[in-house]
Amino acid sequence: MKDLDIFIKELTQSLKNKIFVKLILSKPYEKGSDLKKVTVKIVEIKATPMLSFLYNHKTKDITKNHSFKEAEKEINNLLTNEMRNCVLFTTESNIDLNISKKKKVLISRSKPIYKSLIEPEINRMKKRNINIENNAYLQKLGVTTKNNVLAKNMQGKFKQINRFVETIDDLINSSNLKDAKKITVTDMGSGKGYLTFAVYDHLKNNLKVNAEVTGVELRQGLIDTCNGIAKECMFSGLKFVQGTINDYAGQVSQMLIALHACDTATDDAIFKGITSNVEIIVVSPCCHKQVRKEFNITGELKEITQHGILEERMAEMVTDTMRAMILEAYGYKTKIFEYISDEHTHKNLMISAVKTDQKTNKDEILNRLTALKKTFGIKNFYLENLLK
Repeated sequence: MKDLDIFIKELTQSLKNKIFVKLILSKPYEKGSDLKKVTVKIVEIKATPMLSFLYNHKTKDITKNHSFKEAEKEINNLLTNEMRNCVLFTTESNIDLNISKKKKVLISRSKPIYKSLIEPEINRMKKRNINIENNAYLQKLGVTTKNNVLAKNMQGKFKQINRFVETIDDLINSSNLKDAKKITVTDMGSGKGYLTFAVYDHLKNNLKVNAEVTGVELRQGLIDTCNGIAKECMFSGLKFVQGTINDYAGQVSQMLIALHACDTATDDAIFKGITSNVEIIVVSPCCHKQVRKEFNITGELKEITQHGILEERMAEMVTDTMRAMILEAYGYKTKIFEYISDEHTHKNLMISAVKTDQKTNKDEILNRLTALKKTFGIKNFYLENLLK
């Protein structure tokens, strides 16, 4: 199609003149096509400008990066075989291409929507993201296929992995480990190892530090599987051992992680972290039975406990507030937040604690804790008792 060649030349010129903003392909030739849309933007990889293609399929998204020449061929191929519409956005004009059912090409121009360039994605993205391409451990853990595509129903897990790694990176940058050449991590209750592998990968290959990561797990089958994958991937600093938070006898590292530890197991993890003087503690509580059983609420607040689900949520808020207060009393800067949208996991609340060099008024904080306990009629708080 001759007019299609003209459009590709417009694309080439926009890249050459540095006025290219983005390009969107849509309207598949086939109504039942699995590919719905393709968005193309400039990225920088190792200081080299490239075009990143985001392929939006019905059930998955795939990202591929191409050089400018490769990108032009790919766009030509998509317009010839897949998509009937393409809009090229530049800072000088919008160029709209439509292909009819009879393969007739119509090109039109309009005033630019974008009057300035968009900063290349790679500059705004954090380098810590875990990549899909040629990632052996993600394949072996079932997150991706051999074709470097997210496995069915694994999009949420992959987002969770990346978000967790981003969280860990932010915590490291705000801690005494920021310039450390070696970082050690203990992951209590590592399970299938998704996040454990990702943390090691980030520390070793992104931050380029000497990483030693230990996953502690009760189930021997998972331990054997994860150790086998670590060996195949040549992750020499990653190992998995058998144990629980309570009975783990190994040395607690500079960073302690305990995700989805049930009820007081979260408190056991925090206790180990505080008493081992670790630099970073990261927990994601699972349930809060101990404090809920302790509730002896009077006055107006008692109205809330008439509804089971609200009493449960109140127990969660009170428990995690008291955990954060104790961490602060022992010299940690704490934060409670949702680390990922609850569409991916309902166990999404996280407590992070970073050791600081600032002096804290421990007695004042513990007095506030006592007052809070009195408000809810709580006589015993498990974590507080451990530390006594």
